[in-house]
Amino acid sequence: MRSLSLPHPIRSLVRAGSVPVLLLAATAAAGAAASGSAYAADGPTTALGTPTAVGPAFQYLGTDDRPHGIDSPKGCVEALGGGGRAVTNKTGRSVALYREPGCVGTPVEVLAPGAVMPVRPYFSSARFSAGS
Repeated sequence: MRSLSLPHPIRSLVRAGSVPVLLLAATAAAGAAASGSAYAADGPTTALGTPTAVGPAFQYLGTDDRPHGIDSPKGCVEALGGGGRAVTNKTGRSVALYREPGCVGTPVEVLAPGAVMPVRPYFSSARFSAGS
């Protein structure tokens, strides 16, 4: 049986921060998940051949080296898998990323709507501003 882990060249690209396009592609197939829930794509078959225009509104590559996404984020949301790499915010609202669970403390980073950027060292929760 074939392994579902990412091949070394792709894993190297992801770790190097060349993630936004791969992140969008990898999480696109997971779009059937329930609205507002967090989920992870399930391997390289999900990432290959999937349109990049589809996917969760908020996406990040976790410290577990898996892409995660949240479709309809509202308020404070836990970052499953721990956010530690690239983040894509297509929500239309700003998001504050916190190192502690429960959106406690000072934000590590605040992303504007439409922002795509790496976040270091990591985040455990995200608070989405009220709005559209």
